[in-house]
Amino acid sequence: MPSEKLAEVLAHVGANVRRRRGRLGLSQQELADAAGISRRTVINLEAGQANVSLSAIDTLAAALGATFVDLVSAPTAIPAGIDEVLWTGSGAHSRATLLGSAPATREAQLWTWSLGVGDRYDANPDPAGWHEMVLVTAGRLRIEREDGDVTLDTGGYAIYSSAQRYSYVNAGDVPAACVRIVLS
Repeated sequence: MPSEKLAEVLAHVGANVRRRRGRLGLSQQELADAAGISRRTVINLEAGQANVSLSAIDTLAAALGATFVDLVSAPTAIPAGIDEVLWTGSGAHSRATLLGSAPATREAQLWTWSLGVGDRYDANPDPAGWHEMVLVTAGRLRIEREDGDVTLDTGGYAIYSSAQRYSYVNAGDVPAACVRIVLS
């Protein structure tokens, strides 16, 4: 994985930590104490030079009253399209990518879903505030929504409010499958 991509994420984290710390009127030492890390780590992180663990980012986010996603996202990123590599391993194919985020207050449900050729599922709107995250694992899936249709090939994903009429449609000539997360 290109190190410039990780450096870019570290720059986002540093800028977001510095901006949030400033809004809260915290010194670097006060943030370090609240997060249980060294002041030197905060200094280096804000300069985009510290390679911290994912759990350290969670701890910093909590100390800043923010979320993990708030700290790792580019300033222009929308929650439904973050697409940032946040971890790489020693192997060329070892990486973790945060695709997107949606709010949840009550429950998250994890589903596998499949549709045969020519099949569709029509859903009624969920209550206000509900969201879905869909990752296509095989075939081609079209999600027809009131706020605009999207067609996804294998590896494609969508994050959207499910408080609207929507349908899953197999848009290909082979079975389609996806992982679906419902957030309420």
